[in-house]
Amino acid sequence: MLKAKDFMTRDVVTINPEATVEELARLLMEHRFSGVPVVDNNKKLVGIVTEHDLISKNKRLHIPTVIRLFDAYIMLGSGKMEEELKKMAATTVEDICTKNVVSITEETTLEEAATIMSEKNIHLLPVLRDASVVGIVGKLDIVAAMTRDITK
Repeated sequence: MLKAKDFMTRDVVTINPEATVEELARLLMEHRFSGVPVVDNNKKLVGIVTEHDLISKNKRLHIPTVIRLFDAYIMLGSGKMEEELKKMAATTVEDICTKNVVSITEETTLEEAATIMSEKNIHLLPVLRDASVVGIVGKLDIVAAMTRDITK
């Protein structure tokens, strides 16, 4: 069974949390990536940022529904609105990146990585060794590994 170390991309392009949103956009376009890990100066993973995060920054704001119950007004979904406003006003990668990152290790099997991607609707999985990014697995890596595994 193939493990992540057999099919991960080893030369990982990363970005610093203090980088601007414009720098991120340029990086993604230049390399034609859908996202990159966000790492601190010690190469420790602090988040992941994707094209979706950039697109969300520019989407239309949805005003929460307000209902009246007796003499009280209740806003539905107001917590989500606060998060949307924060992303829309973002100027740095740290402001828009996902901090609760699902990651794998070099020993994660192809089946486990594919299952994580499918069940959690994740497109990029950073590969960690001692909290440092040593690789990344994308959807294309999974598909390529599956064809390699089939032909063996």
